[in-house]
Amino acid sequence: MSSETRKTVIEAIASVNMGLKPEETVPVSEYFGCNVFNHKTMAKYVSKESLDKLVGTAHEGLMLDASIAEEIAQGMKKWAIENGATHYTHWFLPLNGSTAEKHEAFIEPKNEGVILNFSGKNLIMGESDASSFPSGGLRSTFEARGYTAWDPTSPAFIKRGRNTATLCIPTIFCSFTGQVLDKKTPILRSIQAITREARRMMKVFGAKKLSNAQVTLGAEQEYFLVDKRLYILRPDLIQCGRTLFGAPPAKHQQLEDHYFGSINPRILAFMMEVDKELWKLGIPAKTRHNEVAPAQFEIAPIFEELNLAVDHNMLIMEILRQYADRHGLVCLLHEKPFAGVNGSGKHNNWSICVDGVNLLNPGNNPHQNAIFLTTLCAIIQAVDKHSDLLRATTASAGNDYRLGANEAPPAIISIFLGDQLTDIIEQIENGGAKTSKVAKIMKVGVDALPPLQCDVSDRNRTSPFAFTNNKFEFRAPGSSQSCASPNIVINTIVADAMREITNILEAAKPEEFNDVLQKTLHSIIKKHRRIIFNGDNYTAKWREEAARRGLPNLATTPEALKPFIAEKSIELFKKHNVFSKEELHSRYEVFIAEYKRKVRIEAELALNMARTQIVPAVVDYLGRLATTLANEKLLGVGKNSHLKSLAENIRSLLDEVCMISENLDKSIKGKKTESEIITLTCELRKPVDSLELLVDDSIWPLPKYRELLFIY
Repeated sequence: MSSETRKTVIEAIASVNMGLKPEETVPVSEYFGCNVFNHKTMAKYVSKESLDKLVGTAHEGLMLDASIAEEIAQGMKKWAIENGATHYTHWFLPLNGSTAEKHEAFIEPKNEGVILNFSGKNLIMGESDASSFPSGGLRSTFEARGYTAWDPTSPAFIKRGRNTATLCIPTIFCSFTGQVLDKKTPILRSIQAITREARRMMKVFGAKKLSNAQVTLGAEQEYFLVDKRLYILRPDLIQCGRTLFGAPPAKHQQLEDHYFGSINPRILAFMMEVDKELWKLGIPAKTRHNEVAPAQFEIAPIFEELNLAVDHNMLIMEILRQYADRHGLVCLLHEKPFAGVNGSGKHNNWSICVDGVNLLNPGNNPHQNAIFLTTLCAIIQAVDKHSDLLRATTASAGNDYRLGANEAPPAIISIFLGDQLTDIIEQIENGGAKTSKVAKIMKVGVDALPPLQCDVSDRNRTSPFAFTNNKFEFRAPGSSQSCASPNIVINTIVADAMREITNILEAAKPEEFNDVLQKTLHSIIKKHRRIIFNGDNYTAKWREEAARRGLPNLATTPEALKPFIAEKSIELFKKHNVFSKEELHSRYEVFIAEYKRKVRIEAELALNMARTQIVPAVVDYLGRLATTLANEKLLGVGKNSHLKSLAENIRSLLDEVCMISENLDKSIKGKKTESEIITLTCELRKPVDSLELLVDDSIWPLPKYRELLFIY
């Protein structure tokens, strides 16, 4: 790419904001959920009896009554066609981390014409060619049949594109043998496991009627935006989602002036369209803001039921990408698109409620506090016993570059509780909790402002698993990852801990209940308090302290994924009917294969870019320097020592690029380990990035960070 090309692109980008026009606004209340076949909409198309049965399935865990499927299918078809839909699809979450859909038209031939048809059978089950979806050995490639089955707990919706409207029916996805090939089925199984154990636990605390238990999730999504015209000039962004080369600019995030800053008009217009589309899909997008790094942003919805929230997060990522394209932008969801600046995560805010009562809300009386402390101790035990499984859910080639990079929690899993809860935990460990630190009043020094009540503890943004008011925030998952895996594990390990505690409490005599509870919580804290850490997780001292405590530090994806197939994991998931042994092994195989492929794709592309873009540009520049030096000598000026030194430095770096390229090529062809290939790929980056700072800007073939991060 010549400087003229880059100059033309930058000038074109600079004029974009001038063309923005204000739009007429319509109150959100008038269109929120208009593209969703939710219960409110359904009431206009199906009988009250059928709707009540479906609500029972969705909210009370009752078995689906197949007899209502035909009526719901007809109502769904009528609504979809009235809203412009011509096709329907079973929308599912395969193991490749994306969403999948195969569109079927409503039309059926009849009397040389067509009729529009959609039956209960079409709604409940579909067949898809599953041959090219990853299965991790659960099935052979030639065994192509896969089945999709309606998930009535997540409402159907209409996805709109340019001149298109498609009815999307959330479904599970399984093989011909019934083994799961998706991420939704185990989510539903894990929800069933934890809600069952939460009800059991509440019964021992005297709850009489337990109609509903619900796990909730609020997922904060971080992302980068770059102008599409610069993006298409970067092969690494196109193929890998991150820059394989690029020297950090003099200014990036050091001044901390982007965080929560005024939003660029072009970006704000994009965000507004995203919000509107999400609201039409019933997704309660609430927060939008600039993040820490330049060109980085965040969107966060309000808490929802977990299964629905997972589906919604997948839609959020898709809509971010779609609407970025409409605005001439590209949305980057990679965990580390740019070296030297913050990467992107997905903060997983998890909580559990029974009959509308959040079990992570401290109560107003001893009984409610006992339930809260029991839930808290169950989570402490769960995370300590299975911290390796939690780490496994965050493992990916992209997230390896982010975790522990002084911008995200390290690969060591720990829990942050804050001062008040830690004080209570210590009291329980020492014999019983009798007092509690109360919130203090914070004076801000401005007479016109009222006193503000402090939270009882500050937030800890360095902790992987932090208690924040009435939820736990798991900050380690990467921005491109599905929320499914972390929540499958959280649900299962907490269900297991609740089960152990409830088994003990159920066996206690009524008059001994409080003593047994006290001893049980004391035992849990004494055994598992090593997982609690309220300090700075970014420091080297914490890594040393964690090692002394015996906490696992699984730094890379290959070692982090191994716990999936450990005997204790197989036993755990089998006990709660979340995964079979074969299903766990299949996921391990899929995720390891994905990791290896991504590492090798990045290495091969880095090699290709170095050889076909970087080396020719550097050789061209060296030729110009040589010509300049020769001309000076012919003119009798004498050799310019600075130019000569520069040429020698460039030639030395060029030799280094060529040498590492040769070694990388041999490593890829010789099937060296992924660890060795990553090391060589990173080594190749160093001289290339140094050359970027030495070679004439008019010759350098790639858009630079100063352009990608600041020009939009």
